[in-house]
Amino acid sequence: MNPGDILYRPIGVIHSEHTIAENTPIQPAYARGCKGRVDVYEEFADGLSDLEGFSHIYLLYHFHQAPPVRLRVKPFLQDVERGIFAVRAPCRPNPIGLSIVKLLERKGNILYLDGMDILDGTPLLDIKPYTEKFDRFDLHSSGWQDEVDEHTAQRRGKRGYNRP
Repeated sequence: MNPGDILYRPIGVIHSEHTIAENTPIQPAYARGCKGRVDVYEEFADGLSDLEGFSHIYLLYHFHQAPPVRLRVKPFLQDVERGIFAVRAPCRPNPIGLSIVKLLERKGNILYLDGMDILDGTPLLDIKPYTEKFDRFDLHSSGWQDEVDEHTAQRRGKRGYNRP
């Protein structure tokens, strides 16, 4: 191991109905009704204590099917190239994904979720609670995304997922 290396190990596996990246909704906002679950490994199950009180959680995960790194990409919302750090594409230098999903239920070490925009079999790195007190901001600017109308975003965001 090099001194600058950072190693993570999965704490569980994410399961969803999505098996083909091109048909997976882009972002949880366009994945309402997409159910899934997280199977947290038994050795970490005690860490799920008290999570039931939160309506939404962050999932941090490894894009295990990420394409090669690209520093400029055309995001799903536009046909204009943008820098990788100004988009949420998976072809990142460190393929780490982040989704805010609705926590429906916890049964032991299994979390049942809605709003899944994640491929089946994705390694889970961490879970954090979403809390309005710390995480909600009144935005003044969403960068280039302010140029995209909501109808276009919804159409492109749902991709192959056609549920209402």
